[in-house]
Amino acid sequence: MKLQQATRYALWAVVELASRANEQVRAQELAERYDLSQNHMVRVLHALTKAKIVKSARGPGGGFTFCANANRLTVYDIICLFETGWPNEESTEHQQHNPVVGELGRVLHEVDRITWATLRSVTIQTIIKNATRAAASRPKADPAGTP
Repeated sequence: MKLQQATRYALWAVVELASRANEQVRAQELAERYDLSQNHMVRVLHALTKAKIVKSARGPGGGFTFCANANRLTVYDIICLFETGWPNEESTEHQQHNPVVGELGRVLHEVDRITWATLRSVTIQTIIKNATRAAASRPKADPAGTP
């Protein structure tokens, strides 16, 4: 699945902010952490603020905080904010005249339907829990360099 840059930035920002609940995080910090333009990150954060997923505070010590419900907000919800015309319903015009094209359209629509259902089932909290579990199960590097 190919997503626009802004969509990927939004997903990264939401997961980062949700994993740091009640913490003010500056746009510059997020941009540096993910090695991207601060201007792009600010635009994404403003869109997320407008959608009431994050809130912003100005001034010294200000920044952005996650304010949505991580147990209810899904990857699908965020993708739909940034991807225009998504999900995309294919035209059935050609499918009516050609059974092969019709079958291909049916199969592709089924793949889309499964993708949408999967994205709707993955919450931001699920991503955070899975990442925490994966980090905890990784072997720790020995600072002395011995196996």
